[in-house]
Amino acid sequence: MAASKVKRVALYLRVSTGEQTTENQRRELLAAAGRHGWDVVHVFEDAGFSGAKGRDQRPGLDRLLKVVARKEIDIVAAWSVDRLGRSLFDLLGFLSELHAKSVDMYLHQQGIDTTTPGGKAMFQMMGVFAEFERAMIRERVNAGLARAREQGKTLGRPRLDGNTEKAIRKALRKGDTGMRKIAIKFGVATGTVQRIKAELVA
Repeated sequence: MAASKVKRVALYLRVSTGEQTTENQRRELLAAAGRHGWDVVHVFEDAGFSGAKGRDQRPGLDRLLKVVARKEIDIVAAWSVDRLGRSLFDLLGFLSELHAKSVDMYLHQQGIDTTTPGGKAMFQMMGVFAEFERAMIRERVNAGLARAREQGKTLGRPRLDGNTEKAIRKALRKGDTGMRKIAIKFGVATGTVQRIKAELVA
């Protein structure tokens, strides 16, 4: 009978502030990999990055997912679920990317290992709770909008006063000052001035 293939693992380490260190996470995950007989082929780190930030704002996470996409690893190991993201919704999105490439997940603190039947069952349960979380978020948003309407609040961006808009158009036509200065002068966002300028040249 042929020997089973040694699984290639990538460690993902993250701390929220520069004063914290990832060394404890690294040590515990390396020890876990040793116990399982896994081969650590990559270590990705985001030091000083909040878990609320997405992939585009976490370079270590971005590099990890590129390795996943190329199927260079078999397992992603992280110290805890909150190292990956701040919600079940975030975690399920991450795990879905792994699942699409047949890459497993190991979470040390939660004892979740999707290479095992129990770990796969836990993953399915997490999917149920993530859907519950999405429903709760939708309910809170809709309740907030309904409450705002009842209180007579205007939803969306506030409308720009007609006289102010005319004055901005006039200043833009004169072309004697920059958009940032015009925005400061009239107390509006630079984007508002850019929108009005785009309408002038359209």
